[in-house]
Amino acid sequence: MLMRRVVHCQLLALTLCMTTGSGRAQVHSTEIETYSRNGQAALLAGRYAEAEQNFQKLAELSPATAEVHATLGVIYFQEGKFEQAVAALRRALKLKPGLPKADGLLAMSLSELGRYEEALPDLEKTFRQTTDAPVKRMSGLQLERAYTALQKDRQAVEVALELDRLFGDDPEILYHNERIYGNYAYLTVQKLMRQGPDSVWKHQATAEALESQGNYVGALAEYRAVLGLDPGRPGVHYRLGRALLGRWRTTQSPADLEEARKEFASELQSDPDNANAAYEIGEINRKSGDMVEAQRFFELAVHSHPDFPEAQVGLGNVLASQSKWPEALPHLEKAVSLRPDDEVAWYRLSQVQRALGNTAEQKRALDAFQRLHSRSLEEKNVVPREVTQQSLDPAAAP
Repeated sequence: MLMRRVVHCQLLALTLCMTTGSGRAQVHSTEIETYSRNGQAALLAGRYAEAEQNFQKLAELSPATAEVHATLGVIYFQEGKFEQAVAALRRALKLKPGLPKADGLLAMSLSELGRYEEALPDLEKTFRQTTDAPVKRMSGLQLERAYTALQKDRQAVEVALELDRLFGDDPEILYHNERIYGNYAYLTVQKLMRQGPDSVWKHQATAEALESQGNYVGALAEYRAVLGLDPGRPGVHYRLGRALLGRWRTTQSPADLEEARKEFASELQSDPDNANAAYEIGEINRKSGDMVEAQRFFELAVHSHPDFPEAQVGLGNVLASQSKWPEALPHLEKAVSLRPDDEVAWYRLSQVQRALGNTAEQKRALDAFQRLHSRSLEEKNVVPREVTQQSLDPAAAP
């Protein structure tokens, strides 16, 4: 667990220092050695109650040894006895102000008790200065917690970004960061609602939120409110088209599809380089069987944005559907170079290579497709995209 891993690092630092403390020179040196040896063995084995008893005896025999109190603080922290940890660590730091890591662990103990104002300075210091990765990780999580409790939300996000950079594959970090980001987004939206209740920004934010929830009727009303306030606002006709496409997937209404096409065309009229709008018109035409018009709009998207993988796949597909195999090939090769985990691109590339008689290249593309197609949905890292995704032909089979 998080706490146990970090505390183990602290134990090694503190208990090794403790064995060289002044207690060895006292009258009860034999007892001290016995309690020290037994206590450290219990610590390393995770027998914290036993370790606590031994180090409490050591504290009685050698009350002036800072490392004994510090190690007791570690044990109390590990046991969740945070009040006792605070007292022991403060005692240790009073005896030896520069004791390594003790101030950081004291701050974490204070944070666990909800005493965030007291904890904050040393949490910040520990997080910024430590080179010990587990300590960095734990102090960062505690610092996120303290900042959030103190309503220092921007600082919490900054820590979350740094933790994500350092520990981006750690599930616990991801869980807490998701909450930090979500909280900050919510607070920002609430502030927007207060500061600009009738602004285009408020209507657009509301529209995007409703669209993400699948409430296309509400989203359409809000996008239209944006255009009512700012008729030439860039990107809004495109968003209207996307919301209409979303509704069409439920209603299958030809009117929704045609209205979506018109909104994408309106976007292109004001912004001829909007590759997303051109792509969506191309995809509507492709699905309706008009390959000539589909090719024209896919070419428009690729011309303005050559690194647009979906457009490259779409163009390669419509060219292949017209048996223009040599022309289709470079677009599909570009698509798999841009997005190597795109199974649709690999499948369509395998079809083109087969038509061209390139047996070895067909096999390589088909092998890549089969490997990707066999992965679970979780492994495929499916994420929402800003445009309609290309999909496999119904007949495609691994």
